[in-house]
Amino acid sequence: MSQQNNITSVLVNEHKNILKVIDIIFEKCTQMESSRKMNSAFFNDLIDFIRNYADGFHHVKEEDILFRQMLQNLDNMHCNPIPVMLNEHDAGREYVKGMIKAVETKNLAAAIENARGYGLLLKNHIYKEDNVLYPMAEESLDNSQKTEINIAYSQVSAIDYLKEDINSIISRLASY
Repeated sequence: MSQQNNITSVLVNEHKNILKVIDIIFEKCTQMESSRKMNSAFFNDLIDFIRNYADGFHHVKEEDILFRQMLQNLDNMHCNPIPVMLNEHDAGREYVKGMIKAVETKNLAAAIENARGYGLLLKNHIYKEDNVLYPMAEESLDNSQKTEINIAYSQVSAIDYLKEDINSIISRLASY
């Protein structure tokens, strides 16, 4: 399969960035648990990353582009995992709401619980997408659909979702 018609490699690469942040979440939560001190700046930057990158940039490509195209091809798929994936995206958003409330009320235990819950959910979610959903998409969509998807991805990527380089954002999260 030509790289030009591969529609999931960009999403897998974005998952790698999200997984780096998930590792940071677990590390920072353990540190805060030990010190019993909330690092509100970390949580605020984490929430910003999730809303702008994981949800506002990455999930937009999945929900608004890939999933919609796949739903038009259900006859070519042996099952439909998309409702489960959408439900998990929504569950992740609920964890973010929980983090926001916990930071606002300075509830360290709730902030850690929601951050870890988000991390565990997304780690499992990413595994399912990378190993089940994305191969299914590559197999079930034809070349013209893949070309259309890649064009739509490039339009999303052209929007300035991030004010700085993703690696700088990840490094800043790790530095707290």
